[in-house]
Amino acid sequence: MNLRVARIGLLLDLQAAEKRWRYGYNIYSLYLEEILAHAGIRVERVSNARDIQTSRYDMVIDVLGDHTKEQQNGLWEYMERGGRLVSYGRGHVWAERLGFVRQSTIRYGYAHWREGELPVPGIYRLRFVEASPWSLSSSVEKPNGSLTEKGNMTILTPGGPSGGTMLQSIQVGNGYLERWAVDIPQTIVRMQQGMDPVLEDGVPAPDGSAVLNEGILKADDAIALDWEFDRKATDTGALYFAEPQADLWRSVLISHLISIAQECGVVLPFVGLWPEGTKQVALISHDSDVNQDEHALSTLKLLQETGIRSTWCMIEPGYSPHIYDQVKAAGHELAFHYNALDEQGGRWDGDEFDRQLEWLKRAANLTSVTSNKNHYTRFEGWGELFLWCEKNQIAVDQTRGPSKRGNVGFLFGTCHPYYPMAWADERNRLYDVLEVGFLTQDMDLAAWSDSSVIVPFLEGVMKVEGVAHFLFHQIHIHNREAVRDAFRKLVREARSRQFEFWTCAEINEWTRKRRQAVIKGLDDQGGPIVENAQAGTVVWIPVDAVRESNHSEALEVQYGVTCRKYVVQETTNNVR
Repeated sequence: MNLRVARIGLLLDLQAAEKRWRYGYNIYSLYLEEILAHAGIRVERVSNARDIQTSRYDMVIDVLGDHTKEQQNGLWEYMERGGRLVSYGRGHVWAERLGFVRQSTIRYGYAHWREGELPVPGIYRLRFVEASPWSLSSSVEKPNGSLTEKGNMTILTPGGPSGGTMLQSIQVGNGYLERWAVDIPQTIVRMQQGMDPVLEDGVPAPDGSAVLNEGILKADDAIALDWEFDRKATDTGALYFAEPQADLWRSVLISHLISIAQECGVVLPFVGLWPEGTKQVALISHDSDVNQDEHALSTLKLLQETGIRSTWCMIEPGYSPHIYDQVKAAGHELAFHYNALDEQGGRWDGDEFDRQLEWLKRAANLTSVTSNKNHYTRFEGWGELFLWCEKNQIAVDQTRGPSKRGNVGFLFGTCHPYYPMAWADERNRLYDVLEVGFLTQDMDLAAWSDSSVIVPFLEGVMKVEGVAHFLFHQIHIHNREAVRDAFRKLVREARSRQFEFWTCAEINEWTRKRRQAVIKGLDDQGGPIVENAQAGTVVWIPVDAVRESNHSEALEVQYGVTCRKYVVQETTNNVR
């Protein structure tokens, strides 16, 4: 076989980046590296047009170029020779030259696709944050080369005024400019981490189901989703954010790059999210809050009954020492529950975070703590919490989840473990802390959603192969049979869909090891050459579905594309 792995260059001019950081601008497009790294897709940074000319990239993604005349000419020549230049809400220097006019920036809106316009099935509408559409100039009857347009946008609401075309594939000589109007990386970051730093109360739900303006700063005070258009209701009327929209945008972006590679006659392999044999992953965590030993004992009994190992987030003053011994002996994870709630004597402060964590280590006889979840989802600013976690070698945070009945579900657009992006003052680096948010707190309590949300949550997670994270407080497990029944229902429904229950520490360990795998190329049989991969790591190779139809037993659809599956047999480079 003569196929080779696609070479992707990420155009990033560091001088242009430094200029923006100097003025406090965020470069959300840098998050493209994280999006592609999460999928195990190899890319190479390229800093100027000269590097593009001397390296044979199959496609170049315009992360941030200075777009001087020299760079413009270099990129134009690259496209004319057959290269593919991909842009997300950028590339305006080409508009006039290609016969287009830049339209006004759209701050919020919805992208719509018709059946068959995207290879990823079942995606017809997604919310976006910021788009910069182009339209053909009135002085141009038709573009010089071919033009393919897919999808359309509406402004502010799903039924709002037209905002123009979503994706334009514009021929330039023998190559193409593949231009998305939507700034997809920015949309993903701001869905996952919030529209802005949390400095004031958020806007409450108009129907009273989520009173965010209660005077307590929380993770959900700056969400990017819409109360009216991004929630659905179950048969019982329980409202929930229905789609992991940031994860679906990831799928759309990756699927498009795979299709470009196929058109160029190369392949774009990627790494599976879970080890071979694991279909879906669920996580149950608990917040100790009132800290009564009897609450812990009731929880241990229920976990033993259902055969679940879970993650216990401990808040000061905690349980008696013998409880920690029982929790550890049963295979559960002891984690941190940082309390910054002012009315309980807590403080949003790095020294206080350190003090409470040291208390937990002494109380539970721990040398290290893997994960944290803030009490009451308390959150301020943008990156302070992640800095405190980094300082204390806490590898995972779980704080990003709902604090109210009416905003359960995918309110941050994601159920994937991901590395958060820092603000411009830290040069938009990635924090070395995985975020694993949760979907709901407890269920079948008056103050919380009912258990009718379980199935749509599980099915939404399955759609993107994320983590189904549910929070149950020990106090409610002890006091309420309805909560215990909701717990049992979750376990039944999850297991019937082949979910495995992992602790947060296990999710962290696998995710970090999986992301070390490097696909170096293809062997003579078209299989992947992989380095630094753990046994059980899955590698997917997109293939020609028609040509491979006689080997269907090895084929599955990923990102809407037919792929052949390979599995690392041991922690070496050998795959089958």
